[in-house]
Amino acid sequence: MRRGLAAAIAVATSAALALALGGCSGGAGAGSAGSPSASPRLAPFAIDQDFADPGAIVVGDTVYAYATNAPGRNVQVATSTDLRSWTVSAVDALPELPAWAVPGKTWAPGPAALPDGRYALYITATDASSGKQCIGAVVGEKPSGPFASGATVPLVCPTDLGGAIDASSFVDRDGSRYLIWKNDGNCCGQDTWLWAQPLSADGLSIAGPATQLVKQTLPWEGHLVEAPVVARHDGGYALLYSANDYGTDRYAVGVATAPALTGPYTKQKEPLLSTKSSGGRYLGPGGEELITVGGKDWMLFHSWDESYAYRGLHAVPVTWRAGVPVPRIGAGR
Repeated sequence: MRRGLAAAIAVATSAALALALGGCSGGAGAGSAGSPSASPRLAPFAIDQDFADPGAIVVGDTVYAYATNAPGRNVQVATSTDLRSWTVSAVDALPELPAWAVPGKTWAPGPAALPDGRYALYITATDASSGKQCIGAVVGEKPSGPFASGATVPLVCPTDLGGAIDASSFVDRDGSRYLIWKNDGNCCGQDTWLWAQPLSADGLSIAGPATQLVKQTLPWEGHLVEAPVVARHDGGYALLYSANDYGTDRYAVGVATAPALTGPYTKQKEPLLSTKSSGGRYLGPGGEELITVGGKDWMLFHSWDESYAYRGLHAVPVTWRAGVPVPRIGAGR
Protein backbone atom coordinates (compact mmCIF):
# COMPACT_ATOMS: atom_id res chain seq x y z
CA MET A 1 0.00 0.00 0.00
CA ARG A 2 2.44 2.58 1.15
CA ARG A 3 4.08 3.99 -1.92
CA GLY A 4 5.80 7.36 -2.42
CA LEU A 5 5.43 9.98 -5.09
CA ALA A 6 7.68 8.16 -7.56
CA ALA A 7 5.32 5.21 -7.54
CA ALA A 8 2.35 7.52 -7.94
CA ILE A 9 3.95 9.08 -10.99
CA ALA A 10 4.57 5.63 -12.41
CA VAL A 11 0.90 4.76 -11.90
CA ALA A 12 -0.20 7.95 -13.59
CA THR A 13 2.14 7.29 -16.53
CA SER A 14 0.78 3.78 -16.91
CA ALA A 15 -2.77 5.07 -16.81
CA ALA A 16 -2.02 7.65 -19.50
CA LEU A 17 -0.42 4.99 -21.71
CA ALA A 18 -3.42 2.72 -21.28
CA LEU A 19 -5.74 5.51 -22.37
CA ALA A 20 -3.54 6.25 -25.36
CA LEU A 21 -3.81 2.61 -26.43
CA GLY A 22 -7.56 2.71 -26.20
CA GLY A 23 -7.91 0.61 -23.06
CA CYS A 24 -7.62 -2.65 -25.02
CA SER A 25 -6.32 -4.70 -22.12
CA GLY A 26 -9.75 -4.87 -20.52
CA GLY A 27 -8.16 -4.97 -17.05
CA ALA A 28 -9.47 -2.89 -14.18
CA GLY A 29 -6.98 -0.32 -13.01
CA ALA A 30 -6.31 3.35 -12.58
CA GLY A 31 -8.50 5.19 -15.06
CA SER A 32 -9.94 1.89 -16.34
CA ALA A 33 -13.30 1.52 -18.05
CA GLY A 34 -16.11 2.18 -15.61
CA SER A 35 -13.92 4.36 -13.40
CA PRO A 36 -15.40 7.76 -12.54
CA SER A 37 -11.92 9.32 -12.77
CA ALA A 38 -13.19 12.17 -14.96
CA SER A 39 -16.31 12.70 -12.85
CA PRO A 40 -17.16 16.26 -11.82
CA ARG A 41 -18.43 14.77 -8.54
CA LEU A 42 -14.94 14.30 -7.11
CA ALA A 43 -14.78 15.58 -3.56
CA PRO A 44 -12.34 18.44 -2.97
CA PHE A 45 -9.21 17.60 -1.02
CA ALA A 46 -8.49 19.03 2.40
CA ILE A 47 -4.82 18.82 1.38
CA ASP A 48 -4.69 19.10 -2.39
CA GLN A 49 -1.24 17.64 -3.01
CA ASP A 50 0.55 14.34 -2.53
CA PHE A 51 -0.14 13.38 1.10
CA ALA A 52 -0.64 9.64 1.17
CA ASP A 53 -1.19 7.17 4.03
CA PRO A 54 -2.10 9.69 6.72
CA GLY A 55 -1.60 9.08 10.42
CA ALA A 56 -2.80 11.74 12.82
CA ILE A 57 -2.81 12.86 16.43
CA VAL A 58 -4.63 15.65 18.25
CA VAL A 59 -2.57 17.80 20.64
CA GLY A 60 -4.49 20.60 22.32
CA ASP A 61 -6.54 22.31 19.62
CA THR A 62 -4.24 21.23 16.77
CA VAL A 63 -4.39 18.18 14.54
CA TYR A 64 -1.01 16.91 13.37
CA ALA A 65 -1.14 14.69 10.29
CA TYR A 66 1.83 12.74 8.93
CA ALA A 67 2.26 11.16 5.52
CA THR A 68 4.47 8.94 3.38
CA ASN A 69 7.69 10.39 1.97
CA ALA A 70 7.75 13.12 -0.68
CA PRO A 71 10.70 14.62 -2.57
CA GLY A 72 13.10 16.07 0.01
CA ARG A 73 11.17 14.76 3.05
CA ASN A 74 11.24 11.34 4.70
CA VAL A 75 8.05 12.17 6.62
CA GLN A 76 5.58 14.89 5.73
CA VAL A 77 3.72 16.75 8.48
CA ALA A 78 0.73 19.09 8.25
CA THR A 79 -1.32 20.92 10.87
CA SER A 80 -4.88 22.18 11.19
CA THR A 81 -7.13 23.61 13.89
CA ASP A 82 -10.42 23.11 12.01
CA LEU A 83 -9.82 20.14 9.63
CA ARG A 84 -10.56 22.53 6.78
CA SER A 85 -7.46 24.69 6.41
CA TRP A 86 -4.14 22.86 6.56
CA THR A 87 -0.54 24.00 6.61
CA VAL A 88 1.89 21.50 5.11
CA SER A 89 5.37 22.02 6.51
CA ALA A 90 8.30 22.37 4.16
CA VAL A 91 10.50 20.86 6.89
CA ASP A 92 11.20 17.13 7.07
CA ALA A 93 9.73 15.75 10.32
CA LEU A 94 12.34 12.96 10.17
CA PRO A 95 15.50 14.63 8.81
CA GLU A 96 17.69 11.56 9.42
CA LEU A 97 16.58 7.96 9.12
CA PRO A 98 17.60 5.38 11.75
CA ALA A 99 20.90 3.59 11.08
CA TRP A 100 19.08 0.42 9.97
CA ALA A 101 17.03 2.16 7.27
CA VAL A 102 17.74 2.88 3.62
CA PRO A 103 16.35 6.16 2.16
CA GLY A 104 13.66 6.22 -0.47
CA LYS A 105 10.68 4.26 0.90
CA THR A 106 9.60 5.74 4.21
CA TRP A 107 5.91 4.96 4.47
CA ALA A 108 2.85 5.41 6.63
CA PRO A 109 3.97 7.09 9.87
CA GLY A 110 1.71 6.20 12.79
CA PRO A 111 1.89 8.74 15.65
CA ALA A 112 1.50 8.25 19.39
CA ALA A 113 1.76 10.39 22.51
CA LEU A 114 4.18 8.75 24.93
CA PRO A 115 3.78 8.63 28.74
CA ASP A 116 6.87 10.79 29.30
CA GLY A 117 5.43 13.70 27.31
CA ARG A 118 7.32 12.98 24.10
CA TYR A 119 5.86 11.78 20.81
CA ALA A 120 6.60 8.74 18.66
CA LEU A 121 6.17 7.90 15.00
CA TYR A 122 6.08 4.25 14.04
CA ILE A 123 7.52 4.36 10.53
CA THR A 124 7.99 1.86 7.72
CA ALA A 125 11.33 1.93 5.91
CA THR A 126 13.63 -0.41 3.99
CA ASP A 127 15.82 -2.50 6.27
CA ALA A 128 19.38 -2.33 4.94
CA SER A 129 20.23 -5.82 6.20
CA SER A 130 17.31 -7.76 4.72
CA GLY A 131 16.06 -5.48 1.95
CA LYS A 132 12.52 -5.85 3.35
CA GLN A 133 10.21 -3.10 4.51
CA CYS A 134 10.23 -3.07 8.31
CA ILE A 135 8.89 -0.96 11.19
CA GLY A 136 10.82 1.27 13.56
CA ALA A 137 10.04 3.84 16.24
CA VAL A 138 11.36 7.41 16.14
CA VAL A 139 10.85 9.98 18.91
CA GLY A 140 10.46 13.75 19.10
CA GLU A 141 10.05 16.32 21.85
CA LYS A 142 7.25 18.04 19.92
CA PRO A 143 4.51 16.59 17.69
CA SER A 144 5.91 18.58 14.77
CA GLY A 145 9.32 16.94 15.19
CA PRO A 146 12.10 16.64 14.47
CA PHE A 147 11.92 12.90 15.17
CA ALA A 148 15.00 10.71 15.54
CA SER A 149 16.14 7.27 16.67
CA GLY A 150 19.42 5.74 17.74
CA ALA A 151 18.21 2.20 17.02
CA THR A 152 20.46 0.00 14.92
CA VAL A 153 17.76 -2.59 14.14
CA PRO A 154 14.02 -2.28 13.36
CA LEU A 155 11.35 -2.70 16.00
CA VAL A 156 9.38 -5.26 13.93
CA CYS A 157 10.95 -7.07 10.99
CA PRO A 158 9.58 -10.58 10.28
CA THR A 159 11.60 -11.24 7.13
CA ASP A 160 10.17 -14.77 6.82
CA LEU A 161 6.72 -13.17 6.41
CA GLY A 162 7.85 -10.58 3.85
CA GLY A 163 8.63 -7.85 6.36
CA ALA A 164 6.25 -5.49 8.17
CA ILE A 165 4.51 -2.22 7.17
CA ASP A 166 1.69 0.15 8.08
CA ALA A 167 2.05 0.45 11.85
CA SER A 168 -0.44 2.23 14.05
CA SER A 169 -0.62 2.39 17.82
CA PHE A 170 -3.49 1.60 20.17
CA VAL A 171 -3.92 2.16 23.91
CA ASP A 172 -6.52 -0.12 25.51
CA ARG A 173 -8.85 0.71 28.36
CA ASP A 174 -6.35 -0.50 30.97
CA GLY A 175 -3.52 1.58 29.53
CA SER A 176 -1.84 -1.32 27.75
CA ARG A 177 -0.11 -0.28 24.55
CA TYR A 178 -0.16 -2.20 21.28
CA LEU A 179 1.34 -1.91 17.83
CA ILE A 180 -1.06 -2.80 15.02
CA TRP A 181 0.68 -3.77 11.78
CA LYS A 182 0.66 -5.82 8.58
CA ASN A 183 3.12 -8.44 7.42
CA ASP A 184 4.08 -7.51 3.86
CA GLY A 185 3.36 -10.96 2.44
CA ASN A 186 2.16 -9.68 -0.92
CA CYS A 187 5.79 -8.82 -1.67
CA CYS A 188 6.59 -12.52 -1.68
CA GLY A 189 3.50 -14.55 -2.60
CA GLN A 190 2.33 -14.98 1.02
CA ASP A 191 -0.82 -14.11 2.93
CA THR A 192 -1.13 -10.64 4.41
CA TRP A 193 -2.17 -10.71 8.05
CA LEU A 194 -3.01 -7.79 10.30
CA TRP A 195 -1.44 -8.21 13.74
CA ALA A 196 -1.69 -6.78 17.26
CA GLN A 197 1.49 -6.85 19.34
CA PRO A 198 2.05 -5.62 22.92
CA LEU A 199 4.39 -2.69 23.47
CA SER A 200 6.33 -1.77 26.58
CA ALA A 201 4.86 0.87 28.88
CA ASP A 202 7.09 3.53 27.29
CA GLY A 203 5.87 2.53 23.82
CA LEU A 204 9.35 2.01 22.41
CA SER A 205 9.97 -1.74 22.53
CA ILE A 206 8.10 -4.98 21.90
CA ALA A 207 6.70 -6.63 25.03
CA GLY A 208 5.23 -9.89 23.75
CA PRO A 209 4.28 -12.04 20.76
CA ALA A 210 1.99 -10.78 18.00
CA THR A 211 -1.56 -12.05 17.50
CA GLN A 212 -3.10 -12.52 14.05
CA LEU A 213 -6.33 -10.57 13.58
CA VAL A 214 -7.53 -10.97 9.97
CA LYS A 215 -6.16 -11.69 6.50
CA GLN A 216 -7.48 -11.28 2.94
CA THR A 217 -10.58 -13.47 2.51
CA LEU A 218 -13.27 -11.45 0.70
CA PRO A 219 -13.50 -11.03 -3.09
CA TRP A 220 -13.31 -7.22 -2.96
CA GLU A 221 -10.05 -7.37 -0.95
CA GLY A 222 -8.04 -8.84 -3.83
CA HIS A 223 -4.68 -10.25 -2.74
CA LEU A 224 -4.03 -8.14 0.36
CA VAL A 225 -5.23 -6.30 3.44
CA GLU A 226 -3.19 -3.51 5.05
CA ALA A 227 -3.22 -0.13 6.85
CA PRO A 228 -4.83 -1.40 10.09
CA VAL A 229 -6.28 0.99 12.67
CA VAL A 230 -8.13 -0.11 15.82
CA ALA A 231 -10.72 1.93 17.72
CA ARG A 232 -12.69 1.06 20.84
CA HIS A 233 -16.37 2.00 21.02
CA ASP A 234 -19.15 1.00 23.41
CA GLY A 235 -17.16 -1.91 24.80
CA GLY A 236 -16.29 -3.37 21.39
CA TYR A 237 -13.42 -2.99 18.95
CA ALA A 238 -13.48 -1.85 15.33
CA LEU A 239 -10.59 -2.75 13.02
CA LEU A 240 -10.37 -0.51 9.96
CA TYR A 241 -8.14 -1.57 7.09
CA SER A 242 -7.49 -0.97 3.39
CA ALA A 243 -7.45 -3.65 0.72
CA ASN A 244 -6.86 -4.40 -2.96
CA ASP A 245 -4.51 -2.53 -5.31
CA TYR A 246 -3.56 0.90 -3.96
CA GLY A 247 -2.93 2.28 -7.46
CA THR A 248 -6.47 1.70 -8.74
CA ASP A 249 -10.03 2.66 -7.92
CA ARG A 250 -10.54 -0.85 -6.52
CA TYR A 251 -8.66 0.18 -3.39
CA ALA A 252 -11.12 0.60 -0.51
CA VAL A 253 -11.59 0.71 3.25
CA GLY A 254 -12.99 -2.29 5.10
CA VAL A 255 -14.02 -2.89 8.70
CA ALA A 256 -14.22 -5.80 11.13
CA THR A 257 -15.56 -5.85 14.69
CA ALA A 258 -14.70 -7.92 17.76
CA PRO A 259 -15.54 -8.13 21.47
CA ALA A 260 -11.82 -8.02 22.37
CA LEU A 261 -8.73 -6.44 20.86
CA THR A 262 -7.29 -9.79 19.83
CA GLY A 263 -10.57 -11.00 18.33
CA PRO A 264 -12.26 -12.94 17.00
CA TYR A 265 -13.08 -10.36 14.33
CA THR A 266 -16.11 -10.46 12.05
CA LYS A 267 -15.67 -8.62 8.77
CA GLN A 268 -18.31 -6.49 7.12
CA LYS A 269 -18.74 -8.20 3.75
CA GLU A 270 -18.63 -5.04 1.65
CA PRO A 271 -16.27 -2.06 1.92
CA LEU A 272 -16.99 0.65 4.43
CA LEU A 273 -15.77 3.25 1.92
CA SER A 274 -15.00 2.72 -1.76
CA THR A 275 -15.10 4.46 -5.11
CA LYS A 276 -18.47 2.83 -5.78
CA SER A 277 -20.05 3.45 -2.37
CA SER A 278 -19.02 7.12 -2.52
CA GLY A 279 -20.66 7.58 -5.90
CA GLY A 280 -17.28 8.36 -7.43
CA ARG A 281 -16.48 11.17 -4.99
CA TYR A 282 -13.31 9.36 -3.87
CA LEU A 283 -11.07 7.36 -6.20
CA GLY A 284 -9.40 4.43 -4.46
CA PRO A 285 -9.89 5.70 -0.89
CA GLY A 286 -7.59 4.20 1.76
CA GLY A 287 -4.86 4.77 4.33
CA GLU A 288 -7.54 5.60 6.86
CA GLU A 289 -7.12 7.10 10.34
CA LEU A 290 -9.63 7.92 13.10
CA ILE A 291 -9.34 10.96 15.37
CA THR A 292 -11.60 12.77 17.82
CA VAL A 293 -11.87 16.56 17.58
CA GLY A 294 -14.20 18.58 19.77
CA GLY A 295 -15.99 15.45 20.94
CA LYS A 296 -16.71 14.31 17.37
CA ASP A 297 -15.05 11.47 15.48
CA TRP A 298 -13.47 11.96 12.06
CA MET A 299 -11.90 9.73 9.45
CA LEU A 300 -8.85 10.95 7.57
CA PHE A 301 -7.92 9.12 4.38
CA HIS A 302 -6.34 9.63 0.99
CA SER A 303 -7.72 9.19 -2.51
CA TRP A 304 -6.48 9.80 -6.04
CA ASP A 305 -6.90 12.95 -8.07
CA GLU A 306 -8.73 12.55 -11.36
CA SER A 307 -5.52 11.88 -13.33
CA TYR A 308 -4.13 9.42 -10.76
CA ALA A 309 -1.02 11.55 -10.35
CA TYR A 310 -1.15 11.99 -6.56
CA ARG A 311 -3.17 11.10 -3.46
CA GLY A 312 -4.60 13.99 -1.47
CA LEU A 313 -6.11 14.08 2.02
CA HIS A 314 -9.76 14.08 3.06
CA ALA A 315 -11.34 14.61 6.50
CA VAL A 316 -14.87 13.24 6.90
CA PRO A 317 -17.05 12.98 10.03
CA VAL A 318 -18.19 9.52 11.08
CA THR A 319 -21.33 8.22 12.77
CA TRP A 320 -21.11 5.05 14.86
CA ARG A 321 -23.65 2.38 13.92
CA ALA A 322 -23.60 -1.05 15.55
CA GLY A 323 -19.97 -0.57 16.54
CA VAL A 324 -18.86 0.62 13.09
CA PRO A 325 -17.63 4.17 12.30
CA VAL A 326 -19.58 5.02 9.14
CA PRO A 327 -18.15 7.95 7.13
CA ARG A 328 -20.68 10.65 6.26
CA ILE A 329 -19.95 10.91 2.54
CA GLY A 330 -20.32 14.43 1.25
CA ALA A 331 -19.92 15.99 4.70
CA GLY A 332 -16.16 16.28 4.62
CA ARG A 333 -14.09 19.37 5.15
